[in-house]
Amino acid sequence: MSTQSPALRLEGIVKTFPGVRALDGVSFEVLPGEVHALLGENGAGKSTLMKVLAGMHQPNEGRIFIEGQQVTMRSPLEAKAKGVVLIHQELSLAEEMSVAENIYLGELPRKRFGLVDRKTLLEKAGAILKRLNCGFGPDATVGDLSIANKQMVEIARALTVDAKAVVFDEPTASLTDAEKVVLFDIIRDLRERGVGIVYISHRMEEIFTISDRISVLRDGSYRGTLVTAETDEDEVTQLMIGRSLDLTRNHAHAEFGDVSLEVRDLSCDSLFQDVSFQVRSGEVVGFYGLVGAGRTEIAETLFGLRTPSGGAIYLEGKEVRINSPVQAIENGISLVPENRKEQGLVLGMNCRDNMTLPQVGDLTAGPFVSDGAEVAIFDLYRDKLEIKTPSWRQQVGNLSGGNQQKIVIGKWLSMHPKVLIVDEPTRGIDVGSKSEIHNLIRDLAKQGYAVIVISSEMPEVLHVSDRIIAMYHGRIMREFTSEEVTEDNLVQAISGIATNGDKAA
Repeated sequence: MSTQSPALRLEGIVKTFPGVRALDGVSFEVLPGEVHALLGENGAGKSTLMKVLAGMHQPNEGRIFIEGQQVTMRSPLEAKAKGVVLIHQELSLAEEMSVAENIYLGELPRKRFGLVDRKTLLEKAGAILKRLNCGFGPDATVGDLSIANKQMVEIARALTVDAKAVVFDEPTASLTDAEKVVLFDIIRDLRERGVGIVYISHRMEEIFTISDRISVLRDGSYRGTLVTAETDEDEVTQLMIGRSLDLTRNHAHAEFGDVSLEVRDLSCDSLFQDVSFQVRSGEVVGFYGLVGAGRTEIAETLFGLRTPSGGAIYLEGKEVRINSPVQAIENGISLVPENRKEQGLVLGMNCRDNMTLPQVGDLTAGPFVSDGAEVAIFDLYRDKLEIKTPSWRQQVGNLSGGNQQKIVIGKWLSMHPKVLIVDEPTRGIDVGSKSEIHNLIRDLAKQGYAVIVISSEMPEVLHVSDRIIAMYHGRIMREFTSEEVTEDNLVQAISGIATNGDKAA
């Protein structure tokens, strides 16, 4: 690690909003050629601190230094001009514009009379996309790209300037494993060029793979810095939330009820084939597999978002046909989707209205919706799920990721489903809130719900599941009880090596 003066230093940063002291005298530094992880629970102040650095917020107190020189960041463009680039967790792209225009937005190359030099623009953007191994061109329209490719466009923006410091805020949330490898190569390349990297992520395995040091914020205050090679996940977690977490395997011998959901030979075109499984009341069945294994597509088919090409679905022993989400809800199936912000919530609406949205037609008093009935439902599930919000009037977009996820879960629990499907239950959620969501899933099973959990995180699926179904290329390879599953045989199964008939795995 470099012994030079810091590439970036923040001293005594204070930022207040009406009624909230978001940052309370935070100091933080990044050395040239260092990857410095910044951790904390949702609401700890990480994003606010980085927005101060990037000129999006003005601090009430404190100073910012770039390579030892005090600077003032009045806007993101000014911050970028001084060598600081923030790659947002929330995409900030102009979807109707081209990839090249987004990469160089605000600094488009010009010809005479101020006209955009499109040839130079496409050449420069194309060179950056080639460096990132992107499978799309600079003239592609951003709105036509996948979420993962849009994230790569955000990352490409960081490579357009002579950066002194680059902030990556949850950069892998929407990336595939192959794209993560490319991202980490880019980060290592920036590090070798002496750029200071701030890396914000809830994924501990990434933090310990890529970072040199780890700093922790809690409740808007600085809590300490650890050398990554000299610490472990438990020490970091205790610094973040003030306690240890129970991340042990699930070996509980629960008493299960009758079969709530049975799927027989279900297929959906080329997405998955001949899938059969059961879920009993009081049971958590985990689905695990690589990207493209078909897990989410099965959930979407059960919820009526996709039409099956074969097979049958049974609820409590009775065959049902589900061709729409309305039919799924009527039959007692609910889905907490993978992308809660785009598919599970209306971010501009308040907490109450989000929670009662699927049943608003049943809560009318004459031509009007009954406010009292809606508030009663919200109050009930706010207490049951321990949702932290000052009022039902709070916009959902202002809540932490964990509390947003609880709103989505509460929305479906208020419909009294027989089967609850939870796709990527803790994506983008801090480690403390993950533990709360895991405990909630286990508690729901104890209450008699039949629960399906789809997760890309092996520790998560091992921790919450009574049985685990391993998938590979649209097919079920093996089914494990919590007692017989190991990390090795699970990895073999999702890699296509072992099937249910191969008990040697």
